[in-house]
Amino acid sequence: MSPISPMSPIIQALLVFCVVAGIGISPAGAEVPPETIKTCLEKTALTTETTLQETQRYCADRVPRLPVFATLAEWETYAQKLRADTLANTVYRGQAAAWRDAKLGVEYLDELEGGPGYKIRKLRYEALPGLWIPAVLYLPEKMSDSMPVALNVNGHDRNGKAADYKQLRCINQAKRGMIVLNPEWLYMGQFSAPDYAHYRMNQLDLCGTSGLAPFYLSMKRGLDVLLAQPHADPKRVAVSGLSGGGWQTIFISSLDTRVTLSNPVAGYSSLLTRLGVTADLGDSEQQPADMGLTADYTHLTALLAPRPTLLTYNSKDNCCFVAASSLPPLLAAAEPIFKLYGREANLRTHVNEVPGDHNFGLDNREAHYRLLGQHFFAGTTFDAQEIPSEKEVKSKGELNVPLPENNATLHSLAVDAMRDLPREAALPATDTAITEWQTARRQKLKSVLRYHPLKITKSEMISKETKDETTCIVWKLQLEDHWTLSAIEFVPAKPVGTTLLIGDAGRMALQAEVQVLLKAGQRVVAVDPFYFGDAALGKRDFLYALLVSTVGDRPLGIQAAQLAAVADWLVASHDGLKVTIEALGPRTSLMALCAAAVQTQSIAELRLHKSFGSLKEIIEQNQTVDVTPELFCFGLLESFDIKQLVTLTAPRMVTFPAPSDRARKELAELKDIYKTLGLVHQPVP
Repeated sequence: MSPISPMSPIIQALLVFCVVAGIGISPAGAEVPPETIKTCLEKTALTTETTLQETQRYCADRVPRLPVFATLAEWETYAQKLRADTLANTVYRGQAAAWRDAKLGVEYLDELEGGPGYKIRKLRYEALPGLWIPAVLYLPEKMSDSMPVALNVNGHDRNGKAADYKQLRCINQAKRGMIVLNPEWLYMGQFSAPDYAHYRMNQLDLCGTSGLAPFYLSMKRGLDVLLAQPHADPKRVAVSGLSGGGWQTIFISSLDTRVTLSNPVAGYSSLLTRLGVTADLGDSEQQPADMGLTADYTHLTALLAPRPTLLTYNSKDNCCFVAASSLPPLLAAAEPIFKLYGREANLRTHVNEVPGDHNFGLDNREAHYRLLGQHFFAGTTFDAQEIPSEKEVKSKGELNVPLPENNATLHSLAVDAMRDLPREAALPATDTAITEWQTARRQKLKSVLRYHPLKITKSEMISKETKDETTCIVWKLQLEDHWTLSAIEFVPAKPVGTTLLIGDAGRMALQAEVQVLLKAGQRVVAVDPFYFGDAALGKRDFLYALLVSTVGDRPLGIQAAQLAAVADWLVASHDGLKVTIEALGPRTSLMALCAAAVQTQSIAELRLHKSFGSLKEIIEQNQTVDVTPELFCFGLLESFDIKQLVTLTAPRMVTFPAPSDRARKELAELKDIYKTLGLVHQPVP
């Protein structure tokens, strides 16, 4: 991104700030040539891998390890709590608890001619109120009193439930006497509309409702549909799927004990494995907020015991989850648990060599049939070879299931969830009430942000050069054992204040702003916090940011703590002179506001350019976590909006130069907060 023009609204606002603040265009400041500033901003104390390696280490330290269990009773007590905690703390959060308990509909529609020995029935069922899942049910023509059932889930395949390899599995199971449900997965097949995209589930997270819940409930309700069939045998319930379907398989099978046989195919690996194998980093649903506070996928694999389990992987997988790296940690966790039950033989693996790529092809399907034959059809004549059925595969159009016009989406669910947020939104009305409110709400914000205060334990001057009456210093800042930042400090001849400068486009885009502030006599320190500029994570960066949330922290909390630590360091380094933070863009404005809201000492003032007027704009703009990961901090909007964060920061001045119409509308009452505190200040001039 090119530097902002010197005549831009932001530059004009900075000039106005200098005058209003009494700084003026101080003779202490010099007209520093743009090239001098550009050259200095290009310097860094970090390598391109620094923040990535620190993030990998930070997350690895927080991934839970499965304990060793001496007895079966000890394990079962642990397993019961593990399931309950994972469901409560990862799946059924916020509105999802009400979705879980709602009475939901199932509507059976027309039948299709299947093939020899089976028929197909179209249906739709509600995963949660208003979100209908299209599905097809395969029903054997010969029904008995007790028949095994199968839930076949699919992964990231645009063909969805019509994928040929999935249909062949369904058909073969039906021809063997199984009742089979083939549901659609969000954003695939019939759900290909953008508002079902998985990176929109995090809009629900922002509202304090689990974005994972629609995914989990679509599987749970699918099992409900299967087990409601008159001939269903609850002792023989199978789940299988490829890739994202493999993830669905492990998640539902580990947490819902109604599943009695599980075959995930190339669908998951340990969180620790993912940190070393970038291709394994999963989408939002595979790395949900706080899952890692209770369980890694090693734990979920162990939870399958003692039920028949086949872990299928591919030797040369061209997508993800290669057998050689994925299987060993899962087996190391699960084998001792199966052994406690005396059911070591129930844990099996299959590695596909031909073709060996990302597939649930013939070899993998026949491995699945062998597992079914051994455990669901023992004592019968069972041939695990696939029954040729290619001519019976239906088109997407033939399998299409009508859905309501207003069927819920991930985005529409978030729009509904945000309407009455934040809770307890009223601002305090007296100075005493403001002080009491701030004390209580500041603790709440720290909890939401998972805020851990940081200190700069080492500051190393990498270079120092004076040119054009301005000194440029490159600092390497060590924040305890966790993070390293590069700070570029510009010092005019006679500094009259200190400005910490950050921007959404990274510090390289801040040349014009540095120039204006230097001319005003400001000491300027330009920093790129976590995920930005030279603290970026590189390839698949947002997936690492998701993983930070999975292990229980928040990228926004890390960014806020880093900014607060830099502010503390600046104050300690410059005779207690407090810091103004100047943020250019909605993302850095939010992290600056969060830093000031929880830190009451070193940050004296905020100037937030192009800030949101409300966090609801994130959802209204239909933003996604792959573009702006820190904005989707779990539960932030449930408890706070921008005006509540500003109120936490008062009486320190927070100003929104050149505010948007939305900001003017949402933040107008903040002047009354300052007035109540005895100050004349208009945050939205």
